[in-house]
Amino acid sequence: MTFETVRLDIAGVDTVIKVIGEGPAVLALHGAATIEGHEWARGLADRFRVYLPFHPGFGESGPAPHICGMQDMIVHNLRLVTALGLDRPHLVGHSMGGWMAAEMAVVAGERFARLVLNAPAGLNHPDHRGANPREIPPQDLPQYFARRPEIAARYFPGGSLAPPQEQFIAAREREGKALGNIMKAHGIGHPNLRRWLSRIPNETLLLWGDRDRIALASQAGLWAKEIPKARIHIVPDVGHFAMQEDPRCVTAIGDFLAG
Repeated sequence: MTFETVRLDIAGVDTVIKVIGEGPAVLALHGAATIEGHEWARGLADRFRVYLPFHPGFGESGPAPHICGMQDMIVHNLRLVTALGLDRPHLVGHSMGGWMAAEMAVVAGERFARLVLNAPAGLNHPDHRGANPREIPPQDLPQYFARRPEIAARYFPGGSLAPPQEQFIAAREREGKALGNIMKAHGIGHPNLRRWLSRIPNETLLLWGDRDRIALASQAGLWAKEIPKARIHIVPDVGHFAMQEDPRCVTAIGDFLAG
């Protein structure tokens, strides 16, 4: 299967969505950068039609300088669901995309079927703080993103799946600005996010690698305690790039979404 490319104008924002597969719809939200790509979605494509939008200012999507917090992203994505004509798609989010998906389910959970949060950001509990990627020397990043650094290294300059260094740096600078817009209001996460989670009506899977050094798996219980229909799935010997590091993670997501 090959990825299709869909380009839509969402309230003035040039938005690019990669699409693959056939079956029930899945909207999958990436994290705070597009370093690791979207090839992982091939593991769902035999059972689902997966929609992978680039957030405004990330990847192939155009900028949206008006964004000044996560609430703008929630509205953008809800408009995107309408523009795509999706009727109660499943919702999947990784890292910052997990925080994004959680807030979408808080305010509009009835518009989605099942929810998957893969190592979601956003709670910022003082007893469960992971490493801040912005404070890690660039040469050390692969060992923080994956249990097996050689897996993550493929996506960084010099790696087999990475663009030339100049393109990589330019993309990170552009995405860093877009991320800064999302963080303007409250940083990574809203201080009341934990109080809101009980509003999520969806069957929810919390998927985590037990060796995640960015978003610690010890947080899973905090999320599960607040989300009424949540279950936890911890994958051993896997880091933050869980879906890239171990295909069992993608299989677990597919099995959960299939019910």
